[in-house]
Amino acid sequence: MRYANITGWGKCLPPSVLSNEDLATFLDTSDEWISTRTGIKERRISHVSTAELASLAAKRALAAAGLDAAELGMVILATACPDTLIPNAASAVQANIGAVNAAVFDLNAACTGFVYGLSVGTAMIRSGAMKKVLVIGADRIPYFLDYNQRDVSVLFGDGAGAVVLEACDEECGLLAEKLGCDGEARDILTARDSGTVRERFSGADGFFEVNFEGQEIFKRAVRGMGQAITGVLEKLALEPEQIDLLVPHQANIRIIDTLAKRLKAPPEKVIVNIEKYGNTSAATVPIALCEALETGRIKPGDKILMAAFGAGLTWGAVVLKWGSRVTPVSECSEELPPSDRTALEILTPWVNGCRAAAAKKAT
Repeated sequence: MRYANITGWGKCLPPSVLSNEDLATFLDTSDEWISTRTGIKERRISHVSTAELASLAAKRALAAAGLDAAELGMVILATACPDTLIPNAASAVQANIGAVNAAVFDLNAACTGFVYGLSVGTAMIRSGAMKKVLVIGADRIPYFLDYNQRDVSVLFGDGAGAVVLEACDEECGLLAEKLGCDGEARDILTARDSGTVRERFSGADGFFEVNFEGQEIFKRAVRGMGQAITGVLEKLALEPEQIDLLVPHQANIRIIDTLAKRLKAPPEKVIVNIEKYGNTSAATVPIALCEALETGRIKPGDKILMAAFGAGLTWGAVVLKWGSRVTPVSECSEELPPSDRTALEILTPWVNGCRAAAAKKAT
């Protein structure tokens, strides 16, 4: 049987930090209000495109694997906010990294996108269709938000993470997955007017009214990821205590804590970085995976459980068996171009636009 070993990993986080105190300069909020409800202290705001974030994460993953981009057979970009719908954002990544021989496509399963992408990439390798696949999760949700909506606009940040999958005969990589969707409740998490349906079009340019029913989302997130975790463990006949590391979607610290308690996982078995980055959507899981490797929390042969939940309402969980290598073959020295603006300055046009739209609506 063929397996899809993770041989490379990389992340990209823009340098501009938006703190809770920064948000309090234009929102009726505070660090205490945000951090106690979400676990978030700060997040990153990008001055470059989604494809640029994804491309640098990809280059770092390729360096860690010791591969040239031309060796890739496929690039899967999991994103809910591509720079363009036509053409897809993955084609920009292909051009940026030189993956001239790769088939490419965008995959939108919102925050669950990377988990879905990992499953698809693994299936392509198992089938024999591909030998080397790059899977990326990248999002820039803050650029779609209405900054009059306090409950939503404090949650998200920008970032990207990527892994390289390579065919091998050793049992490693993704061993099982459980994916699904709670489509009947899809409207509880919606960016209105973000597609071709414009029934509620507000006339605002550049951001969307987001319907975010927090309590219901929390309940369904816990239930969806809980079902996924139970299902994937049952597939492998594993007990929760046999999992060496839980890498959950970083949406809310309370959701993470609830999942950890269900698995009876102590803190040292759970990756949490939400306080630094907020919810980076499809990028949360690969960024967290990269940080687990960077801090020595993954050992050869470890069984790793990843779980995520997103708009749709998509959900999924996978169990990985880590391969023999936990250090990169080489490192990419490339960085994002410098920004001469703070995160607050980058967001100012969007904040002003939201205020203007709200004032126009009120008249």
